[in-house]
Amino acid sequence: MPARDLIVIGGSAGSLDALKILVKGLPSDLPAALCIARHITPHAPNVLPKILARDAALPTVSAVNGEELRHGRIYVAPPDHHLLVVPGYVRVTRSPTENRFRPAIDPLFRSAAVAYGRRVVGVILSGALDDGTAGLWAVKQRGGIAVVQNPQEAQHPSMPQSAMTYVPVDHCLAAADIAPLLVHLVQEAVEEGGSRIRKVSGRKADHVYRLRDHF
Repeated sequence: MPARDLIVIGGSAGSLDALKILVKGLPSDLPAALCIARHITPHAPNVLPKILARDAALPTVSAVNGEELRHGRIYVAPPDHHLLVVPGYVRVTRSPTENRFRPAIDPLFRSAAVAYGRRVVGVILSGALDDGTAGLWAVKQRGGIAVVQNPQEAQHPSMPQSAMTYVPVDHCLAAADIAPLLVHLVQEAVEEGGSRIRKVSGRKADHVYRLRDHF
């Protein structure tokens, strides 16, 4: 059986510290890929991958359109671009803003839910307003696992609180406890899943993926 091997993480205001704690707790041999969308202004320098790499045992990169999705790697959405997941690859696009942001969390989570179904774990961290709620709902609808940072701990509790209000969340934890949970979850087999996440490099994606066609 396939395992849960795609982790998608969304954060906004106040999420940087939580992200650093989370990635620091993941082992270098994690049998899963991680994709991160964090709200950032369009013209901000692309420094988040370097910041996280200081604490992460996993290679941490700014996602490149068409790049192969591989276990044991962290892909970060670059400024002013959405990060999406398609079977076997990542997509980086400048499609319209969502929830006033690009990158936004909902597009990443929705695309992961479509591509990998039960194999997805969605994580919502600190942030204002409600980006990520609809995306986490899609993850749950497709059989994935929903995780949120405890709103009482989050610097800005609105995003995790919104997710808890509208989504049947599976786990609500402090940031320090999320990584151990993820290590446990990626070892669980699931009854069905999407396309395989490869472990070696290969050709780039050459197909067009229209996310809204699936909902």
